[in-house]
Amino acid sequence: GCNPLAETGRSKLQNQRAVLNQQILRAVRMRAGAENLLRATTNNKVREQVLLELSFVNSDLQILKEELEGLNISVEVYQNTEETFSIPLVPLGLKETKEVDFTLPLKDFILEHYSEDSSEYEDEIADLMDLRQACRTPSRDEAGIEMLISYFLQLGYVENRFFPPTRHMGVLFTWYDSFTGVPVCQQNLLLEKASILFNIGALYTQIGTRCNRQTQAGLENAVDAFQRAAGVLSYLKETFTHTPSYDMSPAMLNVLVKMMLAQAQECVFEQIGLPGIRNEFFTLVKMTQEVAKVGEVYMLVNTAMNQEPVKENIPYSWSKLAQIKSDHYKALAHYFIATVLCDHELQSGDDEDQQEKALSQLYDYMPEGLMVLTVLKDKVQRKQLGKAHLRKAIVYHEEALRVCGLCKKLRNIDVLQEVLTAAHKRSLLKYAQQETEDDFLSLMQAPDIVPKMEYKIETIAPQFSKVKVKDFFHRLGPLTVFSAKQRWTAPRTIHIHHEEGELGFGLKGGSPVQIYCLDPVCSAASMGLKEGDYIVSVGGVDCKWLGVNEVLEKLRNVGEQPIEIEVISCQDTASSMHSKSATYSVGMQKTYSLICLAMEEDKIDQTKKAPLKLPFLSWGTKNRQKAASTLCLPSAVAGSSQIKKKLSPFTLLNTESSLY
Repeated sequence: GCNPLAETGRSKLQNQRAVLNQQILRAVRMRAGAENLLRATTNNKVREQVLLELSFVNSDLQILKEELEGLNISVEVYQNTEETFSIPLVPLGLKETKEVDFTLPLKDFILEHYSEDSSEYEDEIADLMDLRQACRTPSRDEAGIEMLISYFLQLGYVENRFFPPTRHMGVLFTWYDSFTGVPVCQQNLLLEKASILFNIGALYTQIGTRCNRQTQAGLENAVDAFQRAAGVLSYLKETFTHTPSYDMSPAMLNVLVKMMLAQAQECVFEQIGLPGIRNEFFTLVKMTQEVAKVGEVYMLVNTAMNQEPVKENIPYSWSKLAQIKSDHYKALAHYFIATVLCDHELQSGDDEDQQEKALSQLYDYMPEGLMVLTVLKDKVQRKQLGKAHLRKAIVYHEEALRVCGLCKKLRNIDVLQEVLTAAHKRSLLKYAQQETEDDFLSLMQAPDIVPKMEYKIETIAPQFSKVKVKDFFHRLGPLTVFSAKQRWTAPRTIHIHHEEGELGFGLKGGSPVQIYCLDPVCSAASMGLKEGDYIVSVGGVDCKWLGVNEVLEKLRNVGEQPIEIEVISCQDTASSMHSKSATYSVGMQKTYSLICLAMEEDKIDQTKKAPLKLPFLSWGTKNRQKAASTLCLPSAVAGSSQIKKKLSPFTLLNTESSLY
C-alpha cells in the first residue's frame, strides 16, 4: 500500500475521515449514556441537566455529520491535476477500519483443528495481516485494485480454512460507514469481505475521476473505470444482502450504481465532443440526443437520491450536483437543436427526406399547427421554434446556476461555476443574435427532446479470476479436504511392514490419498489403520499434496525396512451448521448498537414464515420506549433450537423506525 504518512491531498482527506469517525463514535456513546440516565432518573433537576446535555450532543453530531459530508464533496482533490474546463466528477471515499490481530485466533485454531504446530505458521499469519494493513492505503491505480482483489480472494481461503459455520473465531472486524461515520463491529468475516468490495468500487471511482478528460485515452479509461465501479457495487448488492451498514444497504448501492453509470455516460458525451462539434445539421442532431440522454440519466439519479431511506444519508451536495448536471445538459440539448434550426436553412442541394427523418426523431410530438417538413421549409416557423428552444435552454441554465448558488459546498467549486456561467452566456448571446421584433407575439413552447445514445453504458462485472493468488496457508493441505467444515481425528502413527512385497492395502483419490481395499488381517490394520483414512505423511515427510503414484513410490523406496506413516480419519459432520448471521440492533432513540451479531436457528420449519428483515443500524428511531446501552455484544449459542422471546438487554428495532 501507499505510505500512510504521505502528505497527499487524498491521504489528508482519509486521515480527516478517520478522526471524524472517532469523534462521531464518542458523541454517540455520550448520547446513549445520557439517554439511559434520563430514563433511569426521577429527579427533575437531574433530568433538566441531562436534557440540556443531550441538546449539546445532538448539535455536535449534526456538525460532525456536516463535516463528513464536506469530505465527501471534496471532489477537486480527486480530479486530474491538468487544467480542465469540465464539471467535476464525484468519487467515493474509502471505508476506514481498525487494525485486526489474527495471530492468537488462527494459531489456536491450527493447533486445535488441524493438530499442527501453530508456531510454524507465524510467517503466513504475518503476511495476511500485512496484506490487510496495506489494503487500508491502496495506491490509486491498477496495482491498488489488484492488491484489494488479492486480499478479497485471500479472505475466501481464510474463511474456508479458519471460520467454521458452527461457531465464531473471536476476531472482531470494525468498519466505519462511508457516509455517516457510524462504526459497525461484527465477528462475521462477511463484513470484511463486503467492505473490501466496497473499497474496490470506491477506488475505481477515484481512478475514473483522476483520468485526464482532455484526451481520448483519458476519457476511455474514465468510462471503463466508472463501469467497473458500477459492476463491483452491483455485485456487492447482489451477493451480500444483509450488510448492517448504510453505505452498503441495497437502496444506497442502487443509487451509487446509477450515479457511476451516469458519470460514465457523461464521459462518453465528452469523448464524442472532444475533437470539436462541427456546426453541421446531422452532427448537431446527434449531439442533441446524446446530451439529452446525459441529462435524463442525471435526472433519474437525482430522483433516486431524494427517495427514502437514502435521502437522509446521501450527501446533500451530491443530490444538488446531480440536479445541476441534469439541468445543464438538458440546456445544452436545447441549445444544440436551436443552433440546427437557426443556422441551417434548407438549401436546394440538401437531402430533404433525410433532414425531415432526423428532425422528426428528436420529438415525440410537435407544437400545435407545426409539421416537421413545414418547419424545415418555412424560415419564420423554423426561427420561432429555434428561439423557443433557446428560451428553454436559458431557463435550464438559470436553474442550474440558482441551485449551485444555494449549496455552500458547490458554490466554492470554481470550475463548476465557470462552466455553468459560460454555457449560460453562450445561450444568451445566441438568443440576442436572433431577430426580436416578433418576440411578444410568439407563444410557442419548445417540445421535449427524445434522448438517444449510440453507445450503451452497462456495468462491467468484476473479473476476480484475472488476479492469481496463492493460498497463504497452502501447507495445511488441499482445501477440499482440510477446511474448517471438516473434522478429523488427531494424526495417528502407523508402522508398516512389507509382507511378501505387499502393503496389505491400496491407495486411491487425488491429494491427499486415501486407504482402500484394506486387508483386515494385515499388520497395518492390526495397528489401527482404517478403510478411508487419509495419509498425511510418509517417513516424516508431508504428503498432503502428493498423488497416488508419488506416495506409492515413497513406500516402495524403503525396501524391506518398516516405515512410519501418519494418517487421519474423517469424523462425522452431520450436525447442523449455521450459514448466516442475523442483524440485531438496540432499539433506542437516536442511538445504535455497535455490535450486530447473532446466530440463526439450527433448523427453521418450512411451514413457518421467515421473519421480516430488520432495518440496518439505526442512528435515530421513533420508538422512545425501547432503549438500551450503546455497546452491546450478543452472545450466540451454537446449536440452540429456539430463540427465546426475552431478548433483554437487546430489543429488536421497530420496523417503522427511521434510519437516521
